[in-house]
Amino acid sequence: MADERAAKILAAIGGADNVIELEPCITRLRCELEDDSLVNEAALRALGVHGVVRMGAAVQIVVGPEADTIASDIEDLL
Repeated sequence: MADERAAKILAAIGGADNVIELEPCITRLRCELEDDSLVNEAALRALGVHGVVRMGAAVQIVVGPEADTIASDIEDLL
């Protein structure tokens, strides 16, 4: 079952309709998004995210070693 943090991270990246693909990578969530302008970096930082790296439509969200769990929780919400 997804936790509240995963739901808030999903909302901060524009919601389920904005996610094309999301996968964990050690300490990051690698996200391919429809519209990266919908990413709310301030909201992500308020959730304890360590950083946000943008590369075109791809966004990497540095969440720490719990990336696998958060990605799984977000997948449950998609």
